[in-house]
Amino acid sequence: MNMMNRREFLKSSSFVACGGSWVGYSTSTAPMAQSARALRKGACIGVLPPAASLTDRFGLARKAGFEGVEPNTLNTPDELQQCKEAAKAAGIEITSIMNSDHWKYPLTDSDPEVVKKCMDGIRTSMRNAHELNAGAVLLVPGIVTADVRYIDVYSRSQERIRELLPLAKELGVTIAIENVGNRFLLSPLEFVRYIDEFDSPFVRAYFDVGNIVTNGYPQDWIRTIGNRLVRVHIKRFEPGVDHPKFDPADRRTQGINWVEVRKALDEIGYKGWITAEVKSGDENYLRDLSARMDKFIAGESPI
Repeated sequence: MNMMNRREFLKSSSFVACGGSWVGYSTSTAPMAQSARALRKGACIGVLPPAASLTDRFGLARKAGFEGVEPNTLNTPDELQQCKEAAKAAGIEITSIMNSDHWKYPLTDSDPEVVKKCMDGIRTSMRNAHELNAGAVLLVPGIVTADVRYIDVYSRSQERIRELLPLAKELGVTIAIENVGNRFLLSPLEFVRYIDEFDSPFVRAYFDVGNIVTNGYPQDWIRTIGNRLVRVHIKRFEPGVDHPKFDPADRRTQGINWVEVRKALDEIGYKGWITAEVKSGDENYLRDLSARMDKFIAGESPI
């Protein structure tokens, strides 16, 4: 990959001045079509009590006020069927599939056998999403390490994701790239450029509000991501978290301004899942978590 000068970067990223404002959600791509559905509450499977049966866990999520659950990759037909039956019994939906193997077997590893395991896991996750009408798979696209350079993660991950696009189209499943602590895609400009370079409706963004606070502001990222956004993870708002409450008078802290985050989602027209990725707890904890998410959805601070 050759280094690009400033003009080439702006052109390839679609960040071109237009009408006096920088291109973002409103001008780089057509605005997301408005949906009659409001923001919907989901919970990652790990939030639910691990000792309970899958049917009981899903039922508890529904009792607490959640509409959906995000499971990890289901590797066997039995696991898939159990998930399908538990969701039906609880009257709950599957929000998306969290691909399980992209940390243990990075997509951008130098070992072809490691990459093969990751690709197999992603394909399984995509088929899970299709069977469960989830619509999307969360993917960590690669990991920058002392031995795998940033530039290699960029090119390798794009090459391998492109290999998955025919299957994504066949299944009608979106590959949703998440921002995580993988030392990769460290700015919102690069994040959207990376997604746009696929030029595919089947590669979009899975934005984690809590993951970004160490190097950015979530409302800024959301406004830049715009209609590329297909799923949202939410964390760092439940009791006992390690991040301070947002205080506009204290410039030394970088807590999350939840009201601004909610405004940003409205501005880009996002209508979809907001899924809690927090610690697990009992029914009382889940009800409190659900109530806090209700406050966020209503435009209030959940903390």
